[in-house]
Amino acid sequence: MKVILTGSTGMVGKGVLLECIDNETVEKILLINRNPIDISHPKIKEILHQDFTNFNNIKAEFKDYDACFHCMGVSSAGISEERYYKLTFTISEALANTIYNVNPNILFTYVSGAGTDSSEQGNSMWARVKGKTENFILNKGFKDAYAFRPGAILPERGVKSKTKLYNFFYVITKPIFPLLKRMKSVTTTSRIGRAMINLDNNPHPLKHLEGADINKIAKIIG
Repeated sequence: MKVILTGSTGMVGKGVLLECIDNETVEKILLINRNPIDISHPKIKEILHQDFTNFNNIKAEFKDYDACFHCMGVSSAGISEERYYKLTFTISEALANTIYNVNPNILFTYVSGAGTDSSEQGNSMWARVKGKTENFILNKGFKDAYAFRPGAILPERGVKSKTKLYNFFYVITKPIFPLLKRMKSVTTTSRIGRAMINLDNNPHPLKHLEGADINKIAKIIG
């Protein structure tokens, strides 16, 4: 299995990357980053790319891959709807279009969020934009596609969030992580990674996957 991965410098993306490195079925990982990651491994090929609204100059790199794990994302806190739209929908649209034009026979998974608005008509700005992004990806025509909608995500394996407030929360709640992990709605960075990998050989009838769905798929062996 050969994987294209975005967002590997973030909490979720880095967690997914670590699972891809450890999984024997993943033989190659193409990282698309703005800034270099602090991990070196024989499986990894990293491309530093600045303009995430246009991937035409690296589109040839997307050939012969089996899956794209699109883990890029930003918080909507403190930014305008215009900027959030660009960083969420516009970038995802550009990536999906470029990959589809080169390699439509691919599994595409997008990290969205719990509470996303598929109708695109609700009052919540971020939920509308995420819903539009999900709808675009799921209807693009890929071999298979999923929208991951985790709620609470616990970091594992030393992974940290770029958001200081989230890191503070994780530090003070770490003693009760074992209890939180037992909750069906709570998932982890490792489970998200394992679920994405497992979907390649184990398609799921649901295309919007909540925390409990992610946890269930992460347990699949073989």
